[in-house]
Amino acid sequence: MNPVDERMIKFIREHHIFTLATSNNNKPYTSTCFYVYVESLNMFVFTSDKTTKHIMDVVDQSYVAGAIALETSVIGKIRGIQFTGEIKELAGKELSTAKKAYLMKFPVAALMKTTLWGIMPDFIKMTDNRLGFGKKLIWRLEETK
Repeated sequence: MNPVDERMIKFIREHHIFTLATSNNNKPYTSTCFYVYVESLNMFVFTSDKTTKHIMDVVDQSYVAGAIALETSVIGKIRGIQFTGEIKELAGKELSTAKKAYLMKFPVAALMKTTLWGIMPDFIKMTDNRLGFGKKLIWRLEETK
């Protein structure tokens, strides 16, 4: 697999909330979720109840988008990530690995009944104005041929 740029990984790990965008019947919806990035799986992991609108949306349309942003008004410090990928409910070995990582970052989640979901990105774009105004770093999942 094509490795994700370390600068992207560092930024993703520095944050813990992403905006998730879903769609159903051509109607978009966004939600905000706590996440952990599991590098060994190249996966964003979050918990959400199966009855939430965003999870009900992904039953019919599993391709989603997300964004992570650094909140700053200093133009030269603007950084952010946009990504797309497939979402799925985690099971088996992936669930075990993801749950360990999620509980390490959010130990309070151990007190709740949780369903863990994973987003396997196929595209990540990072804007980092510290590298030059509007500088973009792009990562794409290599397609197998």
